[in-house]
Order: sequence, then structure tokens, then C-alpha cells
Amino acid sequence: MPATRILIANRGEIASRIQATAKRLGVETVAVYHGEDRNAPFVKAAEQAFELDATPPSAAYLDLEQILEIAQASHASAIHPGYGFLAENPQFARATSAQGLNFIGPSPEIIELMGDKLRSRDYAQEAGIPVAPAVAYRGDERAFMHAAESLGYPQIVKAAAGGGGKGMSLVRHRGELAEKLEASSREAKRYFADGRIYVEPYIKEARHIEVQVFGDGHGRAIHLGERECSIQRSYQKLIEESPASNLSSKLRETLVASALRLTEACKYEGAGTVEFILAPDGSYYFLEMNTRLQVEHPVTECVTGLDLVELQLRVALEKRLAITQGEVRFTGHAIEMRICAEDPDQDFLPCSGRLLRQVLPSGDGVRYDTGVSEGQTIGPWFDSMLAKLIVHAEDRAGAINKASRALEKLCLLGLTTNLDFLGRVLAHRAFVDGSISTSFLRQHGDDLKAPSPGEAQRDRVLIAALLGTRDGRRLSEMLTSIERHQ
Repeated sequence: MPATRILIANRGEIASRIQATAKRLGVETVAVYHGEDRNAPFVKAAEQAFELDATPPSAAYLDLEQILEIAQASHASAIHPGYGFLAENPQFARATSAQGLNFIGPSPEIIELMGDKLRSRDYAQEAGIPVAPAVAYRGDERAFMHAAESLGYPQIVKAAAGGGGKGMSLVRHRGELAEKLEASSREAKRYFADGRIYVEPYIKEARHIEVQVFGDGHGRAIHLGERECSIQRSYQKLIEESPASNLSSKLRETLVASALRLTEACKYEGAGTVEFILAPDGSYYFLEMNTRLQVEHPVTECVTGLDLVELQLRVALEKRLAITQGEVRFTGHAIEMRICAEDPDQDFLPCSGRLLRQVLPSGDGVRYDTGVSEGQTIGPWFDSMLAKLIVHAEDRAGAINKASRALEKLCLLGLTTNLDFLGRVLAHRAFVDGSISTSFLRQHGDDLKAPSPGEAQRDRVLIAALLGTRDGRRLSEMLTSIERHQ
């Protein structure tokens, strides 16, 4: 491995994940962190750690100039952006290369192309990949409104520079259109400094299927199978699987072929994900291409036995694909659940607090990727995801059973989390049958509501608290909260 020291321009779970592979390969890591994260595991595990100065804390991981200065001071030879923050920022990729550092990701030009949803749609269409009909706002409001009307309802508003559900809004009827367009444009401008929007028909009962690809930058590419990402809240993924269930071999081959065609056409380098919307009638449409490692990459690692971070490093640093398509093998079924500090009963409102006790599940085929440790305070500044619980079994039924058991063993005391909610999703008959779509949580919302906590739950919290902490004040708060729901 040519690089001996890599700066990780990220935090939390993904920083720890990259460190694990780097350590195995004998590569040193440099961490950058805001003071809010000084006690986080990724800071302690790095060979070097540098504090970032920024207000608010979330701005620290977006300060490309400060991060690049640290890269030079630490004598790093490469930068891994992880996901989120600067991972899909072409200016960051360009500035990294300009300083003689290796950016572990695709070229700035490809990041720009695929980061613009309108340009990427056009590019995909030219490559022969189906795209949904759409109308973009180009300055003429009257013409835009007329064209948008022609798409029919419901329809969905999207941000041209968007991602992560930001700038997206569902329009159910004509009376909502103008208001939703304005709100989406405003949100897009706030998050992406780009208020451009467009509208597409909203496909009811759609599924979100994505294909993991790797390219060598010279037009050669491989795929590592598909993932089912249809269980979402607020257009953000919550549970992911590989392989996708109830998908015919023919349709799977078609989706994979489309993903490879796009990857090869743009001479993509590194890890990427081509995402599709799949309609109930079997038709599919290009959604976007994510030019980075995905949060849900562990399910692909489980079913292929490959380390995707290592594959990233080898493409970026050795300029080659470390494996051929013929060498890729798929085994079993994997499920990932995003463990978040949020309240599902309050529209998934993010929650803060101190992690008093953490009891982790274990066993064959159980993996827990986390970025937090006991005693750490979880503030409001960052994404609510704390960790990812991943399981791997021989088939989907076995994976669901293993996931349910692992969730029951997982204890995160002191924080409101979505653990119980995830358990209810896994146990739902529609999920077990594979009858899922991006509307799943909305369709089955009543079934997924939390039951009133009873004495058994009160006793369980009390025992866990007594075992895990002597913080009587916090224990009292938790018990009082339970009593309010009796």
C-alpha cells in the first residue's frame, strides 16, 4: 500500500470504520475533530488527532482549508472523506489533489456531474438508462407551472443539488404545488447554496434499489450486487438489505447492467452507488449516482466477504481494481439497521443526552459499527445516527430472526433511540413477506406505534440503569418519563 498515513475528513462511525481497515493494512490515520467529539472513539484510535476550530460544531467538518492545513502538517499522503460533509464536494477533491494529496474517491469532474441531479439525469439518459419524466424550473415560472401540471399528481419536488432528503417534498394535488416549490427551493438553497429544483411524477408503492459499483478510472468496472433501501423515514434510509427480496433474476440483471453501463461510460474511479426507483409494474428509473462510500456498505461486505474500504484504497492508491467480476461471490442475506438517537413517536425528532451504558450484541454473523462510547455526550449538532447493527445469515428469514435477537440484546441507556421501533418493523408481517416500498412506514404507521410501557418495561429500565450507572438523577428522570406514559 503506497500510502502510510491517511487523514480521515470525517467523524463518528465512518471514521472508526475507515480506521479499522487502515490499521489492518498497516496504514496510520490522522483524525480531525471538533471539541464536542474529543472523547469519541475515532479520536482516541488515531495515531494523530487535531482539533478543529469552528462554530457551530458541524461547520468544523466542512472547513476544507483547515482540514487541508492539518493534512500538510501531519504529513498525510491521502485523504478519505467518508460520507456526508465534504465527501461529495468537488472543490475539496480538487484542492486535495492540488496539494499533492491523494483524494480517495472519484475525480472532481465526476463528482460535479453526478452531484447535479439534472445533469446526471441527462447523462444517464444518453447512456441508454431510463429516467422518469421531469420538469425543471429555468426562470419562467408560468411555463414551469404549466409543464409541471402536465405531469399529473401526486408528484415530488427535488433539489438539483440535493441529497439526504433535503429539498424534497411530496405534492398531492394542484393546490400544494406553488407552496411546496417555494419551500423546497428555500431548503435547497440553505443546505446546498443552490435553489434549483425540478419535479417528477411520484410513483406509488415504489421500491428504492441501488447497485454497488467500483471503477478503475479507465472505463473498467465491476458490481458487488444490489441493496434494498426502501424502508425510509423522511426520504432517509433506515433499514437496508442485500440482496433485495422478491426481485426476479432478469430484473436484477437488467438493473446491474444499467449501473455498469453508467459507471463505465463516465470512467468512474473508486466506490460508487447507482440508485434506481422501481415501480410496481417492474419498470425502473435512474435516481442518482452517489460518488462515495454508502452508509449501508456493510451489507454488501457481508454477502461478498470483501472489505469495501480496502477496495477504495487500492483503487485510489494503486490505480487498479483489486478483484475481477468473476472473483466476486455472493453468500446469504444481510440486513443493516441504523441506530439513531431519535424519537419515532415524535416524528423521529433527534434527541440528545449522555450515553450512560452500552451493552452490545455479539455472536456469529452479528456486526456492530459504532462511533460512540459510554459516558459520551450526544449533542444536537450532528446527524442522529449513533451506530449500525448488521447481521448476516443463510437466508432472509434467518437474517430477520438474527436481527430481532440482536436488537433485543442491544442496550443504549441514557438516550432515546429507535431500537424498539426497528424491532417492530422487523416483526411486521409485510416486512417479513418482503412486501415493502418507500411508503412502508406511512402505510403501516398505526401498527408500528409504540405500545404503552408497562411494568415489565419499567423493571427492565430500572435493572439496566442500576447495572450501568450510579447517576441517580438521570435514573429518576427516566423513571418519571415512563410513569407519564402509564
